[in-house]
Amino acid sequence: MKRRAFIKTSSFTALGVSAFGIRDLYSKPVAGGNNVKVNEQRLVSRLAELAQFGRDDQGHGYRVAYTQGDIDGRAWFIEQMKRAGLAPTIDAAGNLIGTRKGKNPALKPIAFGSHLDMVPDGGNYDGPVGSLSALEVIDVLNEHNLRTEHPLEVIIFANEEGGTIGSMAMAGGLTPAGLQQKSQNGLTMAEGIKALGGNPDNLQSCVRKKGDLRAWLELHIEQGGILARENVQIGVVEGIVGIVHWEVTVEGVANHAGTTPMAMRQDALLAAARVIIAVNDVITAVPGNQVGTIGKIAATPNAYNVIPGKVVLGLEIRDLAAEKIELLFREIEQRAAAIATASHTTVRFARQANASKPALTNKTLQQAIQAAAKALGLSTKVMQSGAGHDSQEIAAIAPVAMIFVPSVGGISHSYKEFTKPADLANGANVLLHTILAIDKDN
Repeated sequence: MKRRAFIKTSSFTALGVSAFGIRDLYSKPVAGGNNVKVNEQRLVSRLAELAQFGRDDQGHGYRVAYTQGDIDGRAWFIEQMKRAGLAPTIDAAGNLIGTRKGKNPALKPIAFGSHLDMVPDGGNYDGPVGSLSALEVIDVLNEHNLRTEHPLEVIIFANEEGGTIGSMAMAGGLTPAGLQQKSQNGLTMAEGIKALGGNPDNLQSCVRKKGDLRAWLELHIEQGGILARENVQIGVVEGIVGIVHWEVTVEGVANHAGTTPMAMRQDALLAAARVIIAVNDVITAVPGNQVGTIGKIAATPNAYNVIPGKVVLGLEIRDLAAEKIELLFREIEQRAAAIATASHTTVRFARQANASKPALTNKTLQQAIQAAAKALGLSTKVMQSGAGHDSQEIAAIAPVAMIFVPSVGGISHSYKEFTKPADLANGANVLLHTILAIDKDN
């Protein structure tokens, strides 16, 4: 999960075909055809090179945002950008941006990329796959002497794992209060941005307006096991789920565990257990891909010989539709009220401030990804993203799309995270050909 604190209230609107203005991205042949392919070995080798930055003494990854490993990894990536002929800059939020001129400078840029930072003890694929595939696209275009009509931008967002800070800033949602929040490594966001070469006092300079980008594309590992289980090669993301948290407080009466008869108890933990079961029942009773989780529990006084008098739970609901999240919550709230009455306890829900809104991807870009995959002989599945991404922030200002490739075992945010080289190349090739297809429509 990515934290969504500090986001400025805004409406996420799915930009349709008429907004993007493309009817058939494959109505004309793409220059170079499907013979233009990425270099799988180069992509895999670069992933291994990047993985060296931020490793701890046990060989596990710790390239957490704003740490020395993050700084060193970004410096390495800047050198790779320069070798690819890009003109790299660091914006006020610490985002890396490499530009490649197009034939027609009047056209809006096509942007693509991801992030380099990781969670503590994280893997080498979440973020780097999209970032290094973006670099690979540029290398392939250079090798085939292909000059796009649109300018291209490779964007590597800062501190994705700590709250999508770089992309939030670009979308205009990073607030002064957000800048003072602490990052994973102890620095405030403002201090971390400075460490990366940004300028938190001038964030307005990095804000993009609606219409500034022709499109934003992000290739990413799935971070789940659906594609691998179903043996599908490419995931076409239809949207990124909204995430809402509630703190649930269940209060009863703490009392002696040995002298209080079962029928006379007001056991907060027993009531909380029934609430947990009710959450699962409500979430699974409705068709769809929604998920609900009680992932946090704290009982007081937390002793063998005392009936719990108070329990605090953490409830999370995720779905592509904000309305559905609210509908599910209201049903859970009603079930909890009935449990409270029956158990002579009280149950209170407090909505937390770090909610994120669902972000739908652009339908026409989805179709372009599917067409590119089909032309390359790859199978596809339309699916949602249950995790947050930078694309969720950029959806407020540009048409966005995401390409997923399989994660072995569905493992992510772990040093065991792995995606097969062939799948990496498949995703990068789909990214390349989707960009070429978008570029045909001026």
